[in-house]
Amino acid sequence: MEELKENQTESQDTQATVEEDIMAQWEEALKEAGATGETVEEGTVSEITQESPSETSPEPETPGMVESPKLEEFKEAAPKEGPHPDLEFILDIPLEVSVEIGRTKMIINDLLKLSQGSIIELNKMAGEPVEIFVNGKLMARGEVVVVNERFGVRLTEIISPQERIKKLGE
Repeated sequence: MEELKENQTESQDTQATVEEDIMAQWEEALKEAGATGETVEEGTVSEITQESPSETSPEPETPGMVESPKLEEFKEAAPKEGPHPDLEFILDIPLEVSVEIGRTKMIINDLLKLSQGSIIELNKMAGEPVEIFVNGKLMARGEVVVVNERFGVRLTEIISPQERIKKLGE
């Protein structure tokens, strides 16, 4: 109980100090206004300096009471069905899938000599697996097939997450 009275006394002292500071600032402002020839009505000054305690520092209705915030309760979501229920919200994101049949290195001079009908030799042999990239990352290997007169790839190997991490370091 004594602690509560001490806190109230400290609060009143702090409020008195704040009011004194405000009064000092107003006196200084009034002196400046008087030096520049501006006039201020006396009634106005007293009205301005009289602030209600609710405007300066809101005090709780009952000292020492703390009100807990009202929080919304979250209910556990019902388990989703399907192979990856937690990934449902990302299933419609488009990805770029590309297939690489081989690579080579050339100097600029040889590149400039290329014309229609030129042949570029690649580093892979015929029948060797091609690499499938998803958004530029190696994800699988496979073999080239023809389906309805279009090229396709039959997946023969899916790259494991451990292998993908190793490839990032190379």
